[in-house]
Amino acid sequence: MTIAINEVDKIEILTLQDNYVDLVSRDNTEIVQRAMPINNMGVQNSILAEHGFSSMVTVTKGDKRRSILFDFGFSSYGASFNADALGADLSTIQAVVLSHGHLDHVGGLAELMEKTGKKGIEIVLHPEAFRNPRYLKITEDAKINFPPFTREKVEKAGLKLVETKEPHPLLDGDIYFLGEIPRVTDFEKGLPIAYYQEEGVERWDDIADDSAIIANVGGKGLVVLSGCGHSGIVNTVMYSKEISGVDKVFAIMGGFHLTGPEMAPVIDPTVRGLKQIDPAYVIPAHCTGRDAILKIEKEMPDRFLLNMSGTKLTFSA
Repeated sequence: MTIAINEVDKIEILTLQDNYVDLVSRDNTEIVQRAMPINNMGVQNSILAEHGFSSMVTVTKGDKRRSILFDFGFSSYGASFNADALGADLSTIQAVVLSHGHLDHVGGLAELMEKTGKKGIEIVLHPEAFRNPRYLKITEDAKINFPPFTREKVEKAGLKLVETKEPHPLLDGDIYFLGEIPRVTDFEKGLPIAYYQEEGVERWDDIADDSAIIANVGGKGLVVLSGCGHSGIVNTVMYSKEISGVDKVFAIMGGFHLTGPEMAPVIDPTVRGLKQIDPAYVIPAHCTGRDAILKIEKEMPDRFLLNMSGTKLTFSA
């Protein structure tokens, strides 16, 4: 399948929640803008970091600016608190996207949607986001359960549900939801300890709902934003290029889920894959993990950008 993705002049990604924050780094550039602890010229502002991800994504084309929400963070209050602290105007949100149905991406759904002041906004997601029960199986006797994510929760938040396994346009094709991402590399095999039950039968959870969004910045190429990258971040970028027909990659950002002992062997081949893709920027976030982030920074120092809660990244034509 091929898509007709528009070129945009600029994409801004404002992180409403990530695992890390440093309010005194003072490393702003024309691309990176950090949150500051300053309010009314006093040190009285804060930003929360949690094990989760949420972002407000704004694309500009000509004199038109339009925004979506991508994921909603872990707790009910974290991303919402940060939206207020950052002065993010969520009333401008025109659509929302969920990368996959895990708690660290859906926890703040109701609170963030309340801040939009709107009902009937579309939420685009893969239908398998509603798999339940889901859990991590540490041993046969030790299983860590995920809270259920349900269609009822989506409806209660006042959203219009769009379930799709296929690529889906947002903002008239300025952004695309990728849908189900083919698993083609020989090293990105998913999370081995993830399981779910279907009609009482235990199955390994391939997290088929894991997806991402893309934009095409004029003359610079694709910006790819993942939530956790359970499909494999290299798979995700390869599929983005395939369906869009755009070979050049400007930025790869998001959770790459390379943390924990199960995923340690995947770090080196993933970094090799990222180097082969040759993006202008790589921004590992959320569940990428310390070891993988350090490896990416070491191997791609001129491409690496550090993300935080409250950071706004701007990629322009």
